[in-house]
Amino acid sequence: MTVQVLPFGETAVLVEYPDLPAALRAYRGLATSTPRGVVDLVPAARTVLVRFDPTMLGTRAVTRWVLDTAPVAVESAVEQPIVVPVTYDGADLESTAETLGLGADELVRRHTTATWTSAFIGFAPGFAYLVAHDLDLAVPRRATSRERVPAGSVALAGAFSGVYPRESPGGWQLIGRTDVDLWNTERTPPALLAPGVRVRFEAVG
Repeated sequence: MTVQVLPFGETAVLVEYPDLPAALRAYRGLATSTPRGVVDLVPAARTVLVRFDPTMLGTRAVTRWVLDTAPVAVESAVEQPIVVPVTYDGADLESTAETLGLGADELVRRHTTATWTSAFIGFAPGFAYLVAHDLDLAVPRRATSRERVPAGSVALAGAFSGVYPRESPGGWQLIGRTDVDLWNTERTPPALLAPGVRVRFEAVG
């Protein structure tokens, strides 16, 4: 596997991986063996940003740690998934199922029987990009984004599922809604679905 470690200023390196699964496995490995002096790990679709305290670690030491750390398979995680109850009545449920060549009930069944993993946070605070291995529910974004998507909307776009933590514009396909609080600054950490957390959706209503 080709891994590139690129300097990112004087206090970070950006590690590039071939694809999202490789970045996820690497992030899990790094997160379980973080040495003193590494202050933050920020995963993304194909990268992990490693921020460090230069008074404790240098770029060379961080690079060596990154390259020597074994990845950890997401499937080996022992944590119980967070269960997110969902009412599947989204405005795009029927059309999204049709795009996938499925009935709405089958789309819901596949969405709820999969175990999802929070790959990274983006777009908005607490918005987790969720992936499920061996599950193909990839659909395009809407041709036209909505100006307002309600908080708690459960959606699909590309190879990802996600839950809007708060009302915002958005172009994902809406398939349901939940009352779960995804982002709460009174909580530590504020994001319920931090990177690496596993998630299961449960149909209610």
